[in-house]
Amino acid sequence: MCGLLGFVSKDRQAKARADDITEAMHLLRHRGPDETTSWVDDDVVLAFQRLSIIDLDLSHQPLAYPGEDGEDRYRIIFNGEIYNYLELRERLSREFGAQFNTRGDTEVIVAAYRYLGEECVSALRGMFAFLIWDQQERRAFGARDHFGIKPLYVVSDATGTYLGSEKKSLLALLDPTRVADVDHRSLQHYLTLQYVPEPASMHTAVRRIESGTAFRIVDGKLHTHRYFHPTFPVGDGGDRKALYRRIQDVLRDSVKVHMRADVTVGAFLSGGIDSTAIAALAKQENPDLLTFTVGFERPGFSEIDVARESAEAIGVTHITRVVTPQEFMDAVPLIVWYLDDPVADPALVPLWFIAREARRHVKVVLSGEGADELFGGYNIYREPLSLRPFEKLPRQLKSALGMLSQRLPDGMRGKDLLRRGSIPLEERYYGNARIFRDDELGFLRTRSPDVSYLDITRALYRQNAGYDAVTRMQHIDLFTWLRGDILVKADKMTMANSLELRVPFLDKEVFAVASTLPVAERVTRETTKYALRQALRDVVPAHIFDRRKLGFPVPIRHWLADQMYDWARTIINDSQTDELLNRQALLAMLDAHRRGPVDLSRKIWTVLIFLLWHGIFVEQRIQPEIPEPSYPVSI
Repeated sequence: MCGLLGFVSKDRQAKARADDITEAMHLLRHRGPDETTSWVDDDVVLAFQRLSIIDLDLSHQPLAYPGEDGEDRYRIIFNGEIYNYLELRERLSREFGAQFNTRGDTEVIVAAYRYLGEECVSALRGMFAFLIWDQQERRAFGARDHFGIKPLYVVSDATGTYLGSEKKSLLALLDPTRVADVDHRSLQHYLTLQYVPEPASMHTAVRRIESGTAFRIVDGKLHTHRYFHPTFPVGDGGDRKALYRRIQDVLRDSVKVHMRADVTVGAFLSGGIDSTAIAALAKQENPDLLTFTVGFERPGFSEIDVARESAEAIGVTHITRVVTPQEFMDAVPLIVWYLDDPVADPALVPLWFIAREARRHVKVVLSGEGADELFGGYNIYREPLSLRPFEKLPRQLKSALGMLSQRLPDGMRGKDLLRRGSIPLEERYYGNARIFRDDELGFLRTRSPDVSYLDITRALYRQNAGYDAVTRMQHIDLFTWLRGDILVKADKMTMANSLELRVPFLDKEVFAVASTLPVAERVTRETTKYALRQALRDVVPAHIFDRRKLGFPVPIRHWLADQMYDWARTIINDSQTDELLNRQALLAMLDAHRRGPVDLSRKIWTVLIFLLWHGIFVEQRIQPEIPEPSYPVSI
């Protein structure tokens, strides 16, 4: 686990940028406080911050690997973990006579590239972003993992191509005029979705290597291609008991390999079925497992009690952290700095606090991200079940019902059902976050009628046209909500605290099973994640199964009308974004929320996070104090 920064030059002038890149690496120190190293030649600079997890003594990067003549031919920088590295190492040794000088997973990746070529990415089971330099061919190859667990930003200009684990390190290498260039399309998408969809970022100059994508850099020029095309070979389920055993077996195996480390591994425990299942299975591998939960003092916004009950039931030591409103406000600017791009998910903040607490005890944690997307866990996935009667109606009749719904009084029973049933899925669903509708963006001065949320999903819907509606929604979420929000906050908030987070549900072997589930084994009219719940009956404590999903809930609705009102008003008033946003409209929105009864908290929060981001990365008016990583050396 680490932070990486690489530069491949177009004109053999890489050494001229070596000092600048070394300086920019300091901005990644939280991702790898254990070691800082680099390697330079005329064409490339490879720099690395290491967080030691596996093979603490030998797997130093950039790591060299020999070619056929025995001389060092390849150099690799790698962020992530390969969970099948032991099996892959044995295969390469058996089939090709590969030799290894370390016990770690980094050398296995570069060896796989030597013997399997670019197809090596299909053999990798894990989370990864890596860059390999071939000194003989004078070209680079790299990839990002299947689901986008590990980030990778990219900038290309006249000098060559730069890649980094965090955008801030690339911004430090850009001309200042390019740093101030906000991508207006990304801003409009952000206000709708609460995140910036890949491959864009909020800076026009910086893009991202997409999830499931590999790339080549030849003569300093970047060429990308997608290697992972998720498919859903949905079956009939067959023997239900055998299906549930298969789900439990693949999860048990995933947790086992995700526990591979030379350091202590803990687990986040939110009180729901996903994290409880991961913790229970991890406890079977490590009887001394530590679990961690965060909450607030306000009733209804804390899972501490139920998580503690779950911890007692599965027999693990449990550690909790309570966050106050003042702590919350104080931490937000620093959290936005760690994010690189604005993400308006309030759960980021408690996640940052619990990651900081966990890092005092462990170096690695497991978590339950991905279960909802793979196994059908969101309530919105049940919507097609309620709308089935509309599917057989002629288009004209559905359109008439939609017009009728507009004439019905707000709050009238059936109004929303008629409205949703009249809208095609392709227009109705674009992911789990829906903040501002197009007709609510009057405060956005740069709003363009040519920009729409449909731009993000149009090509995806063409790809999944043959699937049922529930599967199509899940497919959309793999490329929107999961990689845009869920995995960004998971990576950024844990790595901000030099803590490695592992997500056993987001394993390609788990996906291979989950993708075959019939719709009825994912969602029913009564529940979600049906097959997963059945598979975990003898793993998860009984009191968990019928609980309403909360995650890490945040009381911003109440706080923005009370304790956080003045704080929010100051952020709006101090912002220098008049060319982008109408501040008076934003203040009016804040006051309307305070008066009630309308709840505008998520909209206001989305705007506030962008204003803080702009103040930090564009205006450079806000400068959070960045702590130096400092953790117990015994972990």
